[in-house]
Amino acid sequence: MNKAETEHPVESGSTFFKGIFIGGLLGAAAALLFAPKPGREMRSDLSDKLTLATDKTKEVAGVVTDKTKTIATTVGEKATDLASTVSAKASDIFTTVSDSKQQIAATLAETGKKLGDSISEVSENVASDVKDASKEVAEEAKNVADEAKASSKEVADEAKDAKEEVKASYKSSY
Repeated sequence: MNKAETEHPVESGSTFFKGIFIGGLLGAAAALLFAPKPGREMRSDLSDKLTLATDKTKEVAGVVTDKTKTIATTVGEKATDLASTVSAKASDIFTTVSDSKQQIAATLAETGKKLGDSISEVSENVASDVKDASKEVAEEAKNVADEAKASSKEVADEAKDAKEEVKASYKSSY
């Protein structure tokens, strides 16, 4: 079976009856052709059978046309319904996405503002701490410089005294 036969299976009952009908017509035609009848009678029978077959064919064609129109109308209605449903769902999704986008944007803006405020506050605190620390470091550096200056003066005085002692001891040895 090919894909079309699998997807659209033929109704076995109607196929069977179509086969019986076509076989019956072929059998009747064969019986008429091979039956011993005079030509005029044979032509009349063939004409009657042809008229009967033509009428049946027109009847079947009418039924098929009606069913086709009904199916086409049903398919059109279903397609319209489906298109409406898809359109409504797409609209709902678009609205939901749009609302979510606005909520996210508002949340981000608010969070950004809070973050900016926090950073500003922390920055001010850090600036104040750095200013205080630099004052303390400057004072400490001044104290260390003063101590170094005093120590340097003491060392210079001691070096001067040691120099004097060395001179005095050098002079006394000569």
